[in-house]
Amino acid sequence: MGSGPFAFAKPRNDGAPLCRAPLQARRLRGPEAGPKRRAHANQRVIPMQSLAISTLTICGIEELPAHSLRRVTHVLSVLDPDWPEIDAFGSYGEHTRVTLRFHDIIDPAPGKIHPEPEHVAQILQFGEGLREGAGERVEGHLLVHCHMGISRSTAAMLMLMAQNDPEASEDALFARLRTVRPQAWPNSVMIGFADEQLGRGGRLTQALRRHYGRQLQTEPRYTDWMTRLGRGRELEMAV
Repeated sequence: MGSGPFAFAKPRNDGAPLCRAPLQARRLRGPEAGPKRRAHANQRVIPMQSLAISTLTICGIEELPAHSLRRVTHVLSVLDPDWPEIDAFGSYGEHTRVTLRFHDIIDPAPGKIHPEPEHVAQILQFGEGLREGAGERVEGHLLVHCHMGISRSTAAMLMLMAQNDPEASEDALFARLRTVRPQAWPNSVMIGFADEQLGRGGRLTQALRRHYGRQLQTEPRYTDWMTRLGRGRELEMAV
């Protein structure tokens, strides 16, 4: 395992096929949630009012147990194709969960599943499901996670924010994202597909470039981390 915020455990196998089946949400039940604890550092009240979502959380796999008592109602999991099922959700209360599986890469690589437009379409379908169920809840807690809570999950949350608030400026959306997850470095391929599917006319990608530039100023070590991960093309995008 490497170092820095992008330290990934090596997946056990490669080459799983891209699943093109219709997206299906699973409603899961766990032990009754106890009293609310103080909000976790990565949990922010950034509401999606039209979706009756009052809390947004982005995290990595190792952080999931800390959210088990925080009344999460909806989960979007983005995992490597051969990563085993996550046990932590067994201790969550009742919630709806959708899982997508593809690798966190920006260029095709042998034995890897590259992010595809279909994956982004499934994320946006998940967002539509949140809208359709808004009348059934008073408030909700949406948790989006990937392996480290840095790249795939932040890209997914950003596009859900953009879908929910089409009038918001792209820079405002990235500012909200940094409030939820300050270390966010969204996957540029996913953002590009979302830009097109949401009809943002390239503005999401341009705002992503400014976001990258801001992150590099805040944390210069991103340059080394991204280079070692083969994400130099994203460094070149930064302005």
